[in-house]
Formats: sequence, structure tokens, C-alpha cells
Amino acid sequence: MAAATLTPLGVAVLELLHERPMHPYEMAQLMRERYVDSRVKVRAGSLYHTVERLQGCGFIEVVDTTRDGRRPERTVYGMTPAGRDAFEQRGRELLGDLVPEYPAFLSGLAVVHELGRDIALLELEHRLLRLRAMVAADQAVVRGLEQDGTPEVFWLDWRYTTARRAFELAWTEKLVDDLRAGAIPFKEAGPALSLISKDDHDRKTG
Repeated sequence: MAAATLTPLGVAVLELLHERPMHPYEMAQLMRERYVDSRVKVRAGSLYHTVERLQGCGFIEVVDTTRDGRRPERTVYGMTPAGRDAFEQRGRELLGDLVPEYPAFLSGLAVVHELGRDIALLELEHRLLRLRAMVAADQAVVRGLEQDGTPEVFWLDWRYTTARRAFELAWTEKLVDDLRAGAIPFKEAGPALSLISKDDHDRKTG
């Protein structure tokens, strides 16, 4: 596995192992506590599969096994020098490279005119309700991090996520206001569009 093919979850695992060796269950707990799922899709099955892949590539290795009472034995993993090199290379790429992203919201905005004013406004209002709730939750998390004294350098990803969501909320609120006020008017179908529609209808019913 080359550094460029490290998945986001693989990077997250190596990020944790930078701190100390740990077993997958502890990784999953820390990922929940640190809201890693805000930037990476974390599932138990995929986490264990990622750990196996990293081990197979020589990026991590077994350093210990532990047993807590009658619970199953847990394998503790640590990062290898090759893992550190791959992690650093991939981290530099992720931080410095510009990679095209394709948010689904952009495709939704592209069909606003086709949906029509009423339907578009209805769905955008639904989006605003969800965004307001998420922004409020984001603010609560940030307050908790600040009160805990967690150094900001450890939650720059969360800071970015909250800022982006707050921007989307403000931008979407402005869009809804503009659509309601007619500042962004909907165009009526012209003769050419009407003719195409009539021709299509004739072909279907002819």
C-alpha cells in the first residue's frame, strides 16, 4: 500500500498510533470521543479491516496482547518506521494538495430552476432547519473543547468543519431570502423550450 492509497480511515488509525500503541477497540472509542466521524466514515467492521490492511502493508505491527478479566484477548498495535513515513507523506499530500470535491448540494443547486420556486424553497427551508440544529451542536462541542483546555492544534479539523457549516447556513439563508424576494428570478420557458416540449409530447402520443 503506497502512502497515496492510504484511506481516510487508515490515516486516522495511524494518527492515533502516533500517540501510543493501542488496540482497535480503544481506537474506536477515541474516534468517537474526538468526533473523527465528522470527517471519516467509521464503522467497526471497516476499522478492523483497515487495521488488517495496515498490518499487511507493514505500516503497523503487533506489540502486545492484553486481557481484561473474561473479555476476549485484545491485540495491541504500534506504528512501524514504514508506517511513519507513509503517514507523513500522505499527510503532506492531504494538507497541501488541491483535490476536486463534488458535494451533493452543488447538484441540488443546479436543478433549482427545474424544480420550481415553491418546491425549491420548501426543500431549502428543510435544509436550513437541519443546518441550524447542526451549527448549534457544533458550537456546543467547541465550547466543550475550549472548557476542557484541549489545545486548538488538536481540533483544527473540527474548527474547519464548524466554520464551513456556519458559512453554508449563512449562504443558504441569503439564498432563500433572495429567492423569496425575487432578487434571483425564475425564468419563464421560452418559445424554443415550449416547442421542444410539444414535439416530445407529439412523439410520445403519436
